[in-house]
Amino acid sequence: MTLTPMPITPRLCRSVAMLGAAGIAGLAVAFAASPAAAQAQNCPQGLRKINVGVAVAPPNVVHTAPFVAKALGFFAKRCVDANIIQFDGGAAGTSVTAVGQGTAISNLPDVAIAQGLKARQIWGLAPRPPQAFVVTAEIKTAADLKGKRLSAAGGVGGFNWLMGREVLRKAGLAVADAQFVSQGTAGRLPGFVAGQIDGVVLHPEDVYLVQKQKPGAHVMSTIADLLPSLAFNHYGAADSLIAKDRPLLVDTVAAMIEANRAIYRDRDKVVPIIVEATGKPRDAVEFAIDSITQACVLSVNQGFVRERTEWTHQNTVDNGDLDAARKLTFDRIVDMSIADDAVKAAGGPVTIGACKD
Repeated sequence: MTLTPMPITPRLCRSVAMLGAAGIAGLAVAFAASPAAAQAQNCPQGLRKINVGVAVAPPNVVHTAPFVAKALGFFAKRCVDANIIQFDGGAAGTSVTAVGQGTAISNLPDVAIAQGLKARQIWGLAPRPPQAFVVTAEIKTAADLKGKRLSAAGGVGGFNWLMGREVLRKAGLAVADAQFVSQGTAGRLPGFVAGQIDGVVLHPEDVYLVQKQKPGAHVMSTIADLLPSLAFNHYGAADSLIAKDRPLLVDTVAAMIEANRAIYRDRDKVVPIIVEATGKPRDAVEFAIDSITQACVLSVNQGFVRERTEWTHQNTVDNGDLDAARKLTFDRIVDMSIADDAVKAAGGPVTIGACKD
């Protein structure tokens, strides 16, 4: 059965809005370890609580800045008590709803804002996509995907579905020419290894593992080569949360900027944290960190590249996922001031190797 597009819309968000914070907590995995008491004593006004969403359950290496920030005390030193919540896909209705309700910050697609969600992107976790589209041994070209089973992990309109659609288009094929299999994000790797799907978008750590576990599996294209201008992952917050708790958002983002910088600079220190968060073997995590940092996937500053945001937004219009009348300017999508202030709070702009975004 071939699935059809279902872009994120306000109606979709409203359909799960009744879940509220309690419902979201029931659908996500929460990490609520308390900051150290010594840190709490340095916060005369007490610890400020915030829910920080992660786009995938369990997280991929690229998503682990909140875990690193928590483990290394970057949140606590800013008097932030961050509760980490995992969502099953960054475009998942529960994730977008949580942002819209002001109950969490999480990955926020530009199309959700254009569709009417009263929110802005506030920081770019990863301006560039780290993944690759991986296929089975018998598939040599994109044309060979006709009639094959492709992953729609995270649902229709999610990242896997969108990238599968792009790969098909490179061969002049349509969505209806393949069978998209809906699955949880955690099912991507085991589903591919078990032969349930023939093509899937995988993060670097899973590319490493699949090439050890499934003979002949190979990378057809990296997403960065497929869509060189794609803006990948940006945190967003509700307009109401920005108005109410802007200093808290600045401090939360500053902590995650420090975490990203630590992933570049302190590999040995962050590896055990990321292994625990992802549940992936150490060698796979180390491979992914090297791949991600060499390609400047993770941001070290604001994480926004205007040209990427504008290209990605126009691409949603060109693909028919967004009515042209709803197209937004960069400043309507992004609240750059929060990222700017967070960079200042993290010690100012830095360049690490060739990475400066």
